[in-house]
Amino acid sequence: MSIEVKVPVLPESVTDATVATWYKKPGEFVRRDENLVDLETDKVVLEVPAPADGVLKSITVESGDVVQANQVLAVVEEGEVPADEKTESVAPKVAASPTPVTPPASNSASDINTGNAGPAARKMMHENSIDASQVSGSGRGGRITKPDVQAVANTPMEERVPMSRLRQRIADRMVEAQSTAAMLTSFNEVDLKAVMDIRKKYKEEFQQKHGIKLGLMSFFVKAATEALKKFPIINASVEGTDVVYHRQQNIGIAVATERGLVVPVLKNTDAMGLADIDMAIRDYAIAGNQGKLAMEDLQGGTFTITNGGTFGSLMSTPILNMPQSAILGMHTIKERPVVINGDIVVRPMMYLALTYDHRIIDGKDAVQFLVQLKESLEDPSRLLLNI
Repeated sequence: MSIEVKVPVLPESVTDATVATWYKKPGEFVRRDENLVDLETDKVVLEVPAPADGVLKSITVESGDVVQANQVLAVVEEGEVPADEKTESVAPKVAASPTPVTPPASNSASDINTGNAGPAARKMMHENSIDASQVSGSGRGGRITKPDVQAVANTPMEERVPMSRLRQRIADRMVEAQSTAAMLTSFNEVDLKAVMDIRKKYKEEFQQKHGIKLGLMSFFVKAATEALKKFPIINASVEGTDVVYHRQQNIGIAVATERGLVVPVLKNTDAMGLADIDMAIRDYAIAGNQGKLAMEDLQGGTFTITNGGTFGSLMSTPILNMPQSAILGMHTIKERPVVINGDIVVRPMMYLALTYDHRIIDGKDAVQFLVQLKESLEDPSRLLLNI
């Protein structure tokens, strides 16, 4: 019996999806619930599983095509799959497969002689099935360089690659923020010695009890939560001519993945402990890199924290995550000399940046928010005492 494989019901507010990657070709065996194809939406990647055991009879859309909910993607001919069968074909392969195919080569990758070639040159030689005998090395001692291989392969010096749906969405959101909000950024710096001392003192006991390392971000989330409660305008958003005050603190954590930047949301952080926050961030990071974040994971945020310090950024001005009205930028920790009680001491210091929508947030509120955040991090006992 032939079974149609259709685009699943798309998440709310998503109207279409782009066919990203096919994992099977027509004629190959498939097993029930085995992922056949990835569909990329503006925010998440959806996996489309095989509806039954059998053979992938045909594919009706190619990688890069835009599809709608319930549109037919492929047809599976239901049948028994041999126990030892994985991906062997039982029918002739179609000539034009929608899956990107490497051009046929005269030699297999293992047969290519790369000779005296550098790493980048070796990679290109394998990709283009070019043997060392075909290349004249221009490097020292006749070493084959990447330009030498490019000359033989006639490889274009430019490559045009379409933006992914996620990257297009990120671009749209950034332009929206720049053209809609009156963005302004205020800065402060924080001495993280107290936080670092706590992490060092309790790291083993914390990990034994909770099964996860005590992270730095969880302190920032808790400190930001308390500051948002004291300055609710920072947690608000603009809708038309109204200011919407949100009763919960739902903090988005910007996560860099191979597909681009995503911002999963920690819901009601006031009710979360440090371990809850650290585990949620870890799970979101794993899901983000695997393309398995659900749409609900990315919705409902009222405030965002982004940590450019992970990549070594000393200072930056983050862009608002619309429709939110403020975003906190963390940066790299540097030991710097500071004056404390008249003495010059070396402390682990971090610059903080708060970008906010000046349409509803005054500079006074933004600065006081940063000061509150700074005080909570420099004396974490304030978080316990709620002061």
